[in-house]
Amino acid sequence: MEKQSLLYTGKAKSVYETEDADHLILVFRDDTSAFDGKKVEQLARKGKVNNRFNAFIMQKLQEAGVETHFEKLLSSNEVLVKRLKMIPVECVVRNYAAGSLCRRLGIEEGTALTPPTFELFYKDDALGDPMVNESLSVTMGWATEDQLQQMKALTYQVNDVLRKLFDAGNMLLVDFKLEFGVFHDRVILGDEFSPDGCRLWDKDTKKKLDKDRFRQGLGSVVEAYEEVSLRLGVDLSDID
Repeated sequence: MEKQSLLYTGKAKSVYETEDADHLILVFRDDTSAFDGKKVEQLARKGKVNNRFNAFIMQKLQEAGVETHFEKLLSSNEVLVKRLKMIPVECVVRNYAAGSLCRRLGIEEGTALTPPTFELFYKDDALGDPMVNESLSVTMGWATEDQLQQMKALTYQVNDVLRKLFDAGNMLLVDFKLEFGVFHDRVILGDEFSPDGCRLWDKDTKKKLDKDRFRQGLGSVVEAYEEVSLRLGVDLSDID
């Protein structure tokens, strides 16, 4: 499978068409951005680390019965995925309070949320990905009620699988976001999973091991991503 025309360039990945109408190639870049693109940097090795990390997570999810768009690694920074019709509603699960939830509700960072919260956001960069609800999503035609129910169930299933996985590495899965799409007639996971799209803390020290290191100017961003990978047993031995 080879890259053909460039289909889309996102904040950290580029998407290419292939000779197969059902498949795309994603290229993980070293670009790192925050605050709606106001802060942008190139972080060496980040694309390769995230590509390998994402492949590891996708395989764990598939073993647990979660269908994803992941097919196989193609190179150090490329992956073959199913081509989906994306649903423009993002799912967010929060196990602990952090980020915007603390700002919105005045909750102390790190407060355990039992049961975990579930939120929906409309994917629109120009609008800043506003928070929405199921009723709006259906009325605006972004998703059907059945799709939303499937997305919610799958998101909670992912949370159950990954909380245990990160716990085994002495980490807290604080929160994460997921996007879904339709492949033929099935709703499946159509997103990457890396420290770019979740919050991860060391269980004992609460050291941040995710993109908040970039947002908050804490430094050692890629080194933190590599630490997370090694704690989980992700093989990074051939990444330079």
